[in-house]
Amino acid sequence: MPLKDYLENSLRQPMEHRRIQLYAMLFLFDIAILFGSFWLAASLYLEQAPSLRSIQVMQFTVPIFAVIAIYNKVYSVEALENLKYSVFRMVLSVLIAAMVFLVMTFYARSSADFARVTFSLAIGISLAGMVLLRVLTYFSVRSRFGGKVRNVLLIDDGGPKVDLPGADLVAADADLVEQAGSDPEKLDILGRTMRNMDRVIVSCPVERRVFWTRIMRAAGVHGEVISESLQELGAIALEREYGWSFLVVSAGPLGLRDRLTKRVIDLAVTIPALILLSPVIAIVALLIKLEDGGPIFFVQPRMGQGNCMFDMLKFRSMKVAKLDTDGARSTSRNDDRVTRIGSFIRKTSIDEIPQLINVLRSEMSLVGPRPHALGSLANEKLFWEVDSDYWQRHSLKPGLTGLAQVRGFRGATETEGHLTDRLRADLEYIRNWSPWGDLKILFATVRVLIHPNAY
Repeated sequence: MPLKDYLENSLRQPMEHRRIQLYAMLFLFDIAILFGSFWLAASLYLEQAPSLRSIQVMQFTVPIFAVIAIYNKVYSVEALENLKYSVFRMVLSVLIAAMVFLVMTFYARSSADFARVTFSLAIGISLAGMVLLRVLTYFSVRSRFGGKVRNVLLIDDGGPKVDLPGADLVAADADLVEQAGSDPEKLDILGRTMRNMDRVIVSCPVERRVFWTRIMRAAGVHGEVISESLQELGAIALEREYGWSFLVVSAGPLGLRDRLTKRVIDLAVTIPALILLSPVIAIVALLIKLEDGGPIFFVQPRMGQGNCMFDMLKFRSMKVAKLDTDGARSTSRNDDRVTRIGSFIRKTSIDEIPQLINVLRSEMSLVGPRPHALGSLANEKLFWEVDSDYWQRHSLKPGLTGLAQVRGFRGATETEGHLTDRLRADLEYIRNWSPWGDLKILFATVRVLIHPNAY
């Protein structure tokens, strides 16, 4: 739509006002649900109205929840647009508030004179009520505002073509843009077009970026300029220091808290697993030794996190004389290099068990991109020759299992597609990492331990 037509037909209202109203409504209803839940819990369990002590519990719990909820972004744009995000943040805030209250009463030694069952019941009712409130709010926002709680304007001024869902797309008039710098009336048109916008994004040639930057700063809007060169670099942020601007083109995928969470999950599973599987490890080691007298473990250098090498452990499944340290030849069905016990442990994935030691040494994780042998080929090409994004999969620790494996992408890489399928899954895992995602992959791995491509 041309810019002038858009301005004439637009009946936009500031979405910020609507958001504030929705935040206030959610907050007030949350408080009302908390108070109502304590009254209802006392009526159901004690069959009477809340005692003075129960009222005091309500008065302490509500402000604790309010502070934690605001800090946890329970009332935010993301919470209005994303139902899962909204429910998760709310549930987390209620549970933290309950735990904080219980800790406070424990240290104050005042927990003996209030009913724990009533308190637990009230928290449960609160959670149910608040979840229902958020479901109703989410669908109300979708029906009344089309799911949009932000006004986003995308101005096309001859730059790269961009498809941004939910944004209003307008085409800039070349004459209007040229005259806006010296004609107040033309500048007024641009100003009124941007008014009440939460974001204004301009796609324009390089020579007009300075002009649009000045226009958006003068309009007092959150302005952004699309850049093809930055797109090629994959820039993710801009930093300013000592008067200089720096493009951030790379950052670790996980923060400190996420790294600690992932490590805790690794250790919580790995240590008990090594203890429980110790008889299996001993039996397999004995069988390997009895078959041909060679070493129990196959140790192979693999690329790990940060593109740094480590020695990966596996139970040896091939004959000593035919070991492929570089991994240049993928294992095939009925491979003549594989021993009898080796065939069994490969088909059942038992040969991977020693990698729990790599996890214990923090060289690997339970879940992550599988580490490939350095000489692995796909269609006679090294993996990194097939796709230039290959090295990005090493931004996280390699895993015993991963998203690619549970999707069935395992076995020999006979074609380039076999590799790109795995790479796309690995990069998707890195982009979307979460503790729940790791747990889902671990449970899903049980289904693919025995797989047609495992040989």
